[in-house]
Amino acid sequence: MNFDLSEEETMLEALADRFAAERYDIERRRTYQAQPYGFSQENWDMLGEFGLMAAPVAPEHGGLGLTAGAMVTLFMALGRGLVVEPLCESVLVGSRLLLAGADESLAAHWADDLCSGRRRVALAHCERTTRGVAASAQGVRISGEKHCVPAGLGADAYIVSAVGDQGVELYLVPADAPGLSVTPWRMIDGSLAALLRFDNVEASHRLSGGLGLLDAIMPLADLARAAEAVGVMQRIFDESLEYLRTRSQFNTALGRFQAIQHRMVAHYAALEQSKALINSALVAEGQEGFASAVHGARAFISQVSVELGHDMIQFHGGMGVTDELSIGHGHKRLVLLSRWPEDPLAQLDRYAQEAA
Repeated sequence: MNFDLSEEETMLEALADRFAAERYDIERRRTYQAQPYGFSQENWDMLGEFGLMAAPVAPEHGGLGLTAGAMVTLFMALGRGLVVEPLCESVLVGSRLLLAGADESLAAHWADDLCSGRRRVALAHCERTTRGVAASAQGVRISGEKHCVPAGLGADAYIVSAVGDQGVELYLVPADAPGLSVTPWRMIDGSLAALLRFDNVEASHRLSGGLGLLDAIMPLADLARAAEAVGVMQRIFDESLEYLRTRSQFNTALGRFQAIQHRMVAHYAALEQSKALINSALVAEGQEGFASAVHGARAFISQVSVELGHDMIQFHGGMGVTDELSIGHGHKRLVLLSRWPEDPLAQLDRYAQEAA
């Protein structure tokens, strides 16, 4: 397989790099995260104008249907820029899940707005305990709680998993549905998530496919998360390398100390292994082993990315944990990516089960 970037992928990478260079620095990143939804609506609209919302959506729904390779290129670039707009949760998960499970009329109602970014949907799947649904004459009503819905604030609707008579199903619930309450809370990387409480809330539609649809949608999103993590790793590694070359102690550049050199080499090797595992997953795109390859890559990257972040902070000393440098911002993002929606051991278990 040829791993050189295609013309399409090169354009995506250049677009994302330019967006991050022109719209992002650490101060502006903090400003974006302080906004009501945890990101900049102006940036979101701009990304929609660039066509990035439509990039992973199937052509039959008005999208571009770009390959996994294009998504990897895009999310690596977004990771290097420490971009906070929730493209993965809102587009690779929310939009694709709704359009894949909706009937023709529902998909037609949502497709244009999802591809342009004018409307967003968020997946509400994670919960502490299992709750049920009760079918009524007016439709399906949901009661219970979803305690972690990333990018859930400001969403126009939620895709809610709930247990009914036929097992776990996915339901579309408008954000303004009576009986639904939304409580914001901040995650480790500074992004905002929502806690949803459902008190006999009526769902507007049931999506077809259930958990099988979720299993089909998630591998590409997980690959994008892994690619973003590699982009963040590259960013903080490069900045730390430059710091070690210029910062002196005892009249000697820190980078000349052998112990530090050995640790940087080990992290460089882990970074290259991470890229290789992502390429290995790309080779399996469209084949039965794609999901397994993605889980294996994520299990490895989740572990080594946090270790890399720890050392990059240690090399910078006390200022490495402050909000003044990108090192701390990047490490917090790596911690979240390594543990959402599953921790490294759970990802490794999935890989082992699928590979058996």
